[in-house]
Amino acid sequence: MPLSHCRHTVFSLVNHLRTDVNTKRNFVKSLAMTAIASLAIGSAFAADITGAGATFPFPIYAKWAEAYKAATGNGLNYQSIGSSGGIRQIKAKTVTFGATDAPVSGADLDKDGMVQFPAIIGGTVPVLNVDGIKPGELRITGPVLAEMFIGSITKWNDAKIAALNPGKKLPDLEITVVHRADGSGTTFNFTDYLSAISKEFSEKIGKGAAVKWPAPSSVGGKGNEGVAANVNRVKGAIGYVEYAYVKKNNMTFMQMLNADGKYVSPDDKTFASAAAGADWFSVPGMGISMVNAKGADSWPISTASFILMYKEPADKAASAEALKFFDWSFKNGKKMAEDLDYVALPDKLTDQIRSRVFSQIQK
Repeated sequence: MPLSHCRHTVFSLVNHLRTDVNTKRNFVKSLAMTAIASLAIGSAFAADITGAGATFPFPIYAKWAEAYKAATGNGLNYQSIGSSGGIRQIKAKTVTFGATDAPVSGADLDKDGMVQFPAIIGGTVPVLNVDGIKPGELRITGPVLAEMFIGSITKWNDAKIAALNPGKKLPDLEITVVHRADGSGTTFNFTDYLSAISKEFSEKIGKGAAVKWPAPSSVGGKGNEGVAANVNRVKGAIGYVEYAYVKKNNMTFMQMLNADGKYVSPDDKTFASAAAGADWFSVPGMGISMVNAKGADSWPISTASFILMYKEPADKAASAEALKFFDWSFKNGKKMAEDLDYVALPDKLTDQIRSRVFSQIQK
């Protein structure tokens, strides 16, 4: 009922009760108490959704949250603090869900009483800051990229880079490696790929959410945001970020040689190609790796971002609302994902997640 109509009704009733002051007072008091009770009931049924973790999916989670609140009135408070932080927060039970790009093992999920499922697919992209080089103009292979991040290739005009880019004028400029300073699923995805493609990288650095970077000139950045900012700030820098941050910050990316021997650029189509052959339930917790996937159009550093939730949540109302949020986003968020060059999960997969994963969470 419109507020103006409510006021008119109250005033009319009060006028009719002028002859009985006590009745009037009792009526107004009753009306006020009813309003307060209604507010209390509304608060009791409201469930705040809190999440924390990966910076990789933050742009799309923020977009989904905005649209979900407009559609339902329920909001999401998501802290973009890195995958390792997200795992710590969900283990501490301070958030409704954790988010990580470095999937948790099936054994650890069982030990902690949690489930895990993918929410979105995207790609990690090598980016650079070299004058005269345009986005997608420079080509790179996995082994040469690995040598740059190991620190054995230290100049942009190195013969191995020049051989991949005939005719390009490359400067005699020192390479500065920009990496994540925090525990990061983006780092896990990037090092997973470099370890798969380069034995030297696997032996000297290896894969993980946090690794030691031996390059003689290197700078750390917190979150995808910090890496993007440092790459754009430092001349001669090379780094790695999720593709939404490439677009947002107008960054210069490299084309990469994929498993089929084709040079490809990062976008939703090449990420989707990498995900096409994924066998999600072949690994406990659905934590598969998509790096160096087969396919002529496949981006070689593609990944999913995962959600962690408890099977027996402490706050069942908030947990149920989180499931509604992801269910709504799976159904209504595809275009939003496409606009940010993420890849939404196919309907067949989200149906399987509902029946095989959501069903394990107590409501």
